[in-house]
Amino acid sequence: MKNTSNQLTDHLRQTIDQMPSGLQAAAKYIIDNPGDFGLDPIRVSASKIGVSSNVLVRLAQRLGFDSFEAFRAPFRNALVTDREADLGQDWLTTLQTSDEFSKAQARFAQNEQNVVARSLRLMKPQAVHQAVDHITSSRRCFVTATRASYALAYYFSYTGRMAHPGIQLVPRHVGSAADDLLDADSQDCLIAITVHPYSADTIQSVRFAKQQGLKIILISDSEVIAPGVDPDVLFTVSTRALHHFSCLTGAMAVLDCLLGHLFDAGGDAARRRVDDYQKAREDTGAYWQPAKPPKIRRK
Repeated sequence: MKNTSNQLTDHLRQTIDQMPSGLQAAAKYIIDNPGDFGLDPIRVSASKIGVSSNVLVRLAQRLGFDSFEAFRAPFRNALVTDREADLGQDWLTTLQTSDEFSKAQARFAQNEQNVVARSLRLMKPQAVHQAVDHITSSRRCFVTATRASYALAYYFSYTGRMAHPGIQLVPRHVGSAADDLLDADSQDCLIAITVHPYSADTIQSVRFAKQQGLKIILISDSEVIAPGVDPDVLFTVSTRALHHFSCLTGAMAVLDCLLGHLFDAGGDAARRRVDDYQKAREDTGAYWQPAKPPKIRRK
């Protein structure tokens, strides 16, 4: 039996009647929820099913896998885009030759692809290495942005602090980022995000941080923003949009690449922090959970 997610669910359908009741419940859940099963840790899946984690381990062994992770891997792989480049652009060509609404969707989709591709092409490995060194060697790494760009800063700080506990979103309260940089010094760094029209608050924060001796990592759409803005590392991103505001998908792609490097650099310690955060969220009921499916009774 090959181990694609579809083949595994087909096998589960064919053999579910021969399984003990606990394995039946697990098999039924996987058949009904392959996407959630591919994403969730073993404890979360077990909780949703209403069985112990050991039941999922036994089901994996029954299907010939050495571990639960090996069993879950095909379901996870089905959700990612590792093979997207092999699928070509036929879908886009089809849109471009369809009705007017589909043609518009093709234009928007093509623009997003171009924005991400250009932003990543401009992301030189030497600059990435330098930025990661600044972040990982810093006591605190402040992240700041305003208005639409704030969403990018929030996501990066929310996720990145699991890779490096010193990452902090500023301002922390209603005020300016400079308030939180008063005691910052050369042991710290600042990541600033701003695109045209440039945020006065962000520019002032960069200038103030530079005076305090912080290393500056700037993500923007231009190398020249304002006098006194002289970053140590600059990631220039494309923001070309087919609507009235800047497109931020290129900046998001750059930030996600930085996160990947930070988690790589964090190694086992970062992985443990992710597990600890996840456990704390589960234990405090942070995530919505559906009602447990009814247990299957054997006749």
